[in-house]
Amino acid sequence: MLNGLTNDNTMTNRSRLESALQGVPVTQPVYAVYDWFVKNRPLVDWPRLFALGLGQIYHANLIRHEHSNLRIVETVRRLNGQTRRDVRWITDLGELHEWYLDEWRQEHFIKTPEDYRIMRRAWEGGKVVANGAAFTVAEKELGDNGVKLGQIAGMGSGRTPLMVLQVDWVGLGQWSVDLADELPAMMELLEFMNELKLEEFRQAILTPVRQIKLWENLSIQTLGPVHYRRHLVPLYLKILSLLNTAGKRLVVHYDGQLRVIAEEIAQLDFDGLDSFTPPPEGDMTVAEARQRWPDKMLWCHPPLGWYRERGETLGQLIKGMVQDAGPNRFCLMISEDIPPDWERTVPQVLALLRKEL
Repeated sequence: MLNGLTNDNTMTNRSRLESALQGVPVTQPVYAVYDWFVKNRPLVDWPRLFALGLGQIYHANLIRHEHSNLRIVETVRRLNGQTRRDVRWITDLGELHEWYLDEWRQEHFIKTPEDYRIMRRAWEGGKVVANGAAFTVAEKELGDNGVKLGQIAGMGSGRTPLMVLQVDWVGLGQWSVDLADELPAMMELLEFMNELKLEEFRQAILTPVRQIKLWENLSIQTLGPVHYRRHLVPLYLKILSLLNTAGKRLVVHYDGQLRVIAEEIAQLDFDGLDSFTPPPEGDMTVAEARQRWPDKMLWCHPPLGWYRERGETLGQLIKGMVQDAGPNRFCLMISEDIPPDWERTVPQVLALLRKEL
């Protein structure tokens, strides 16, 4: 028995997740992995894990941009056993450059005040177009093994503009200085991008997807609650207004420390917190999160350190997460990296969730 309710082993992962999202008491929690890991971690035996009951969270990109002032050139070459990828964005005002080693960015696009202006030029005069076909592809690929979430990976990686600047285009160090100085070029680009983000959402709500995710990767230690309230909350409210009018719901990828903005989160009509992580990575326990946000869907990410514990300890930690998150609106997920010793630990978690806790 789980949270005092009987398990139903006849339901699919899709039906379980959809029931959880609708607020039906969770009788057998879903444990699901991001589709990105399935596509990019070929050494993991995904067919075996799916056969054991692992679900998948599929992200469908809901929009595309048609650019009139931008040309993108990418080159790839091998460098000391690694893959180097260079990306150039070329406009009539100049060009921007970033590069990667394997998956990891080594240099950001924006390095000077003038680069902010070039970045704005890259997006000016373009058009945002709804991409409902992505949902159809997701339906076909995923089937009944999980849930489809919409994402808006137009600017950067689908975050709100201030987070795009921090994570994708500027980098933490320069971003922190420019934000503290309220660099005019940065503020002008931010204002422009905020309007563009709203247009992305206006197009996204034309697609069939009901749950739409923002990949915020919020770091409140660097942003601070003052900037959160000043820059993010007003934009969230505009986005939520658009979504609520269309019958859509917003999920935010908040995987870090949240205690200092817990009240703001409570007041915002987020449907769920994706990749919510308790200590030591986060600073709120699952029990605290459930008490503070009783109606929000908790997409719970067990800390990766848990998977290094002995089997009995891992079982107790997972059991505690399930009991604290329930009885309604939660699941477990693999969303930050593949768990250590996945051949042993992932099947153990799946077996535990099938049993009566």
